[in-house]
Amino acid sequence: MGLEAAFADEPAFVPYLAAGDPNYEDSIAYVEALAAGGADAIELGLPFSEPIAEGTTIQNAIVRSLEAGMTPERFFEFVEDLDVDVPLVCMTYYNLIYQYGDEEGPRPFVEKAAEVGLGGFVVPDLPAEEAGPLRDACDEFGLDLVFIVAPTTTPERLERMREQVSGYVYVQARLGVTGARDDVDDATEESLARIADWDVPKAVGFGIKTGDHAERIVAAGADGVIVGSALVDIVAEGTENGGPTDEVADRLEALARELKEGALRGAQERPQPERT
Repeated sequence: MGLEAAFADEPAFVPYLAAGDPNYEDSIAYVEALAAGGADAIELGLPFSEPIAEGTTIQNAIVRSLEAGMTPERFFEFVEDLDVDVPLVCMTYYNLIYQYGDEEGPRPFVEKAAEVGLGGFVVPDLPAEEAGPLRDACDEFGLDLVFIVAPTTTPERLERMREQVSGYVYVQARLGVTGARDDVDDATEESLARIADWDVPKAVGFGIKTGDHAERIVAAGADGVIVGSALVDIVAEGTENGGPTDEVADRLEALARELKEGALRGAQERPQPERT
């Protein structure tokens, strides 16, 4: 299932969880709860021991997953065991992709990913200038390659990303979780304006925690929202407090529904084109 399909009819809600956090069985339930709550695609983190691009919240999730025994092979089993009907994206670091299998390079990993039903990749530490082999493998097996555009991404690198991106582009906007509406909108609009003529959906992620945040982001022109830490926090709290799996899953489903509904409200607030 191509990732663009997640954005076909309405703004997409794309949540993130680290696969295997806090353990294999609970994590399956938590990912399925996000799908039940309205997720249009789901980013699954494949833990890496040196997650240099992550904040503390997701670093801790990665540690919990690794301590529970998550590996690339176990990750592929995890994807196969999920009972969801939305595209799944592997978010991981290039070392794991490159070193997998008997042959050096990304092809064996991508082949296995396609076999288990993954739809594409987000690889935070892979520069666009070095993404050619992974892009080629994705083309061979029909998977998408998503790039992260930061406010500091240079015009030259943006062009390289544009040549290779597919599925959607992950737009990292500078926004505070409690900022005024105008501040949120201005930051998002500025980030989106840089890639306005790209022909892939634009999903914004960075600090989105509530339905109101999702509403503002979509109203500012995003095609979808990506939410990670707010969901991982629920998993962490459940783990620390010994909360029952079904209660944590219910909380995740409820927040997923709130975020999806916020995105839908945001779409209704966009200026409508005048009829001629």
